Amino acid sequence: MINKRVAVMQPYIFPYLGYFQLVNAVDTFVFYEDVNFINRSWINRNKILVNGNEKLLSFPCIKASQNKLINQVEIDLQQKEYKKLLQSISMAYKKAPYFEDVFPVVEKVFHSKATNIATYAINSIQEVMNYLGIAKSFKISSEAFAASKGLEKQERLIKITHSEKASTYINALGGQELYSKDDFKREEIHLFFLKASLPEYSQFSDAFVPGLSIIDVLMMNSRAEVKAMLNQYELI
Repeated sequence: MINKRVAVMQPYIFPYLGYFQLVNAVDTFVFYEDVNFINRSWINRNKILVNGNEKLLSFPCIKASQNKLINQVEIDLQQKEYKKLLQSISMAYKKAPYFEDVFPVVEKVFHSKATNIATYAINSIQEVMNYLGIAKSFKISSEAFAASKGLEKQERLIKITHSEKASTYINALGGQELYSKDDFKREEIHLFFLKASLPEYSQFSDAFVPGLSIIDVLMMNSRAEVKAMLNQYELI
């Protein structure tokens, strides 16, 4: 094995900064879209800042269910709520310092004609990385690792890491309760958990509101400032 890092994560729609810190921490990032959809999760929802308060944006889905895989859930592009989303983002950030640079990135995702929430969310992440000028190897679990589908969750992650000939697997901090460093070590894989850091930056409001969609971070900060934030995490 070589000193290569891998992470596996469900695709989220315009996720928060910590998600992008995980993407930035690895060489290969796998979108885990052939696992069950989670209701009321960040797969199809995120938060922006409106008049100093956080506002939930929800991308309406057609018959979304935890009995379906993420890649089986379609967005309801005809629903009135969906059609209002882009306008809501525009109204919220039209006076932001980097609106003219960032809003076209958001528009591109909306106009991509993706109807599947997995594809839509993946597009949102890849377009942000393109905007930042950061190249990563992205893979999709149902395409690149379909043969490992029947394995238990931890075993599948180990299998994916081996398939990538990687020596390190990095998981979000919440995985501490699910995965064992000893189990990974027996498979000659170093397991780390990423503890995200959400540095404060200037927003429209006096009180800083952390954990918003990457849209807020991009609208209020330069590319260089955002790229610096992507390295502000701790591996434990």
